[in-house]
Amino acid sequence: VPSLHGVFDIEKRESIKTLIMTLWKRDNEPPTRSEEVALSNAVSLYIERITIDESVVPSFNSFYEFVKLDYAAILDAKRVREKDFDLANFLNVLEPYYKGGEYDFLLNSEKQLDLLSKRFIVFEIDAIKDHKILFPIVTIIVMEVFINKMRRLQGIRKMILIEEAWKAIAKEGMAEYIKYLFKTVRKFFGEAIVVTQEVDDIIASPIVKESIINNSDCKILLDQRKYMNKFDSIQALLGLTEKEKSQVLSINMSNNPNRKYKEVWFGLGGVQSAVYATEVSLEEYFTFTTEETEKLEVAKKTEELDGNIELAIKQIAESKRK
Repeated sequence: VPSLHGVFDIEKRESIKTLIMTLWKRDNEPPTRSEEVALSNAVSLYIERITIDESVVPSFNSFYEFVKLDYAAILDAKRVREKDFDLANFLNVLEPYYKGGEYDFLLNSEKQLDLLSKRFIVFEIDAIKDHKILFPIVTIIVMEVFINKMRRLQGIRKMILIEEAWKAIAKEGMAEYIKYLFKTVRKFFGEAIVVTQEVDDIIASPIVKESIINNSDCKILLDQRKYMNKFDSIQALLGLTEKEKSQVLSINMSNNPNRKYKEVWFGLGGVQSAVYATEVSLEEYFTFTTEETEKLEVAKKTEELDGNIELAIKQIAESKRK
């Protein structure tokens, strides 16, 4: 919840509201208009409070206490009906995130991380991708961090790469973030990239079609032979010409067997497209290979050299060249 550098702009406020709404409501339980207004007012008044009163530490704990005491009094004075905003239900549902609750560690850290000035950040969320509570919260926080960088780091190239993100962007709350991101990122000298290994995910997601593909000038496709029977639908979705389709389906069809390389197709804004071979040094190849037999070869050689993996890779590469 704490704002980076104490700046609470519209986007920051919206991200806080989205975060709390995600905690409060289930995916199939949209909020009423009166509930949205009540939450928006609560967030605005809370931000006003912590801006004026420095003794209030920005956290979910202090927000919860503010709603329970101060905001409850405001609602009572306004005679807001329970059916318009059920405060008791709101506090009960959010209690696990308050101190002493099961998830009190999530939004109450006392560490003040300056992520704005970090040049390279990796959020590894694979371990929680199936967690109904943690995954959507962490995803919203990740997106908010990048949007904050996007707007404030002027004159600096920013890039966000979302790998295997389809489960995240399928969420209603995340869809709006993705749409906003892809429509505005270039205005702020930024780039947004998404990566997936499952073409079916692309075909099945209207969010991808509306937000990502229509706003992406550069498309990169790897070997598509296993999707040969489905490629007509992929072609239609990506808006590929017959020439581009032929290029994509030619990938890795006639590679030189004596060299280690893979082919890849690049399409640039429907204006230019071509297939290129991507070839690296043997040292780099064996550093990043995912082939099991090659990984085992590197591991065995590393063990023989007392754990010196760099020397092991150099020796393997040299032996392959000879």
